[in-house]
Amino acid sequence: MDKILIRGGHPLHGKVFVRGAKNAALPLMAAALLSETPCVLHNIPCLHDVFTLDKILSGMGMRIDFTGRSMNLDASDVACQEAPYDLVRRMRASFFVLGPLLGRFGKARVSLPGGCAIGTRPVDIHLTGLEALGASIAIEDGYVVASGRLKGADFTLDYPSVGATENLLMAACRAEGVTRLSNAAREPEIVDVAAFLNRMGAQISGAGTDLITVVGVDALGGAEHSVIPDRIETGTFLLAGVATHGDVTVQNAHADHLASFLKKLRETGAEIEVTGTHIRARAVNGFRSTDITTQPYPGFPTDLQAQTMAMLCVAEGASVIREMVFENRFMQVAELMRMGADIDLDGNTAVVRGVKALSGAPVMASDLRASAALVLAGLVAEKGETAVARVYHIDRGYERIEERLNALGADIQRVR
Repeated sequence: MDKILIRGGHPLHGKVFVRGAKNAALPLMAAALLSETPCVLHNIPCLHDVFTLDKILSGMGMRIDFTGRSMNLDASDVACQEAPYDLVRRMRASFFVLGPLLGRFGKARVSLPGGCAIGTRPVDIHLTGLEALGASIAIEDGYVVASGRLKGADFTLDYPSVGATENLLMAACRAEGVTRLSNAAREPEIVDVAAFLNRMGAQISGAGTDLITVVGVDALGGAEHSVIPDRIETGTFLLAGVATHGDVTVQNAHADHLASFLKKLRETGAEIEVTGTHIRARAVNGFRSTDITTQPYPGFPTDLQAQTMAMLCVAEGASVIREMVFENRFMQVAELMRMGADIDLDGNTAVVRGVKALSGAPVMASDLRASAALVLAGLVAEKGETAVARVYHIDRGYERIEERLNALGADIQRVR
């Protein structure tokens, strides 16, 4: 099993190009199940999660050609409507196939999902929403078994779940009549999925607001689409630049997708410059504490909470971090404290008192974003070596992160 070794204390300088958004690419791949002719997706990131979904879709009969950054997907001969446990358990996003399978074929058998251990994240909103559209849902031997001809309906999500919004959006495209999703998630990834579906012939309006309207159509056809840049990867690299008192410019970024995050970064005293699709972050003269509360978009993203905590461990003053999205997303705290961080944890609130320096230590990643936080902590550690174990977590969402950080001046390597 691989480890990442980091010798910190090196300010990062330079430019890094951000890849396509994992959290958009996965539902976009699943959406291709709705098309009866081939689709093409560009700017696909080379990540373990993408490869896992590739296996699931290929197992159903989809023909996939992934070359460079482009993926050709042909679902015209899909004959199997089942997503098996041994693959779905690896990644929660595999559950995205439920909506399009049900919408196109009127039936699906999908294993209950796995993924990062950051909370229970039940799928009840997905299922109650599909039932509202007329689906018959049963749980059999750990699988969701769904069937029925879908009909448009008005449905209010109990919580603005991104996954549920995307699943229901895809299913509703083939439902008879009009579907209105209230209290829908507003993330940029949902806007991207809706744009792709509309190119395929869907009739979707309101994506990016809390009310999405879908007029069902009889069939969807092939389309070509480019995945939006990954806002979480963007934020992670910007934090790495600030945390190391460096000067990092992220290219191919959408600053408007990170407004709340950039606002908080500026509150720490970091200098942020936005020029077109370039975002530059500098903190040559240090940075101070700030308080953050994670919220659904457009609030502060939960997927950047752990990495921000790593930076605040060496900020001047005390910060308060409230996690309001997932109930178990402070799993990085114990490992950060092994490196010398001063953190008090009480339920969903963490008080982070900045220390002068962190020290390298062997640490273990527990989930995708916690692993990125530990890498950032290793970059700022002023003595010793940090060894991050279980880096398969980070490979789920960051492509060759050690190579790209080395290009910015880090001393980091992957070892067996």
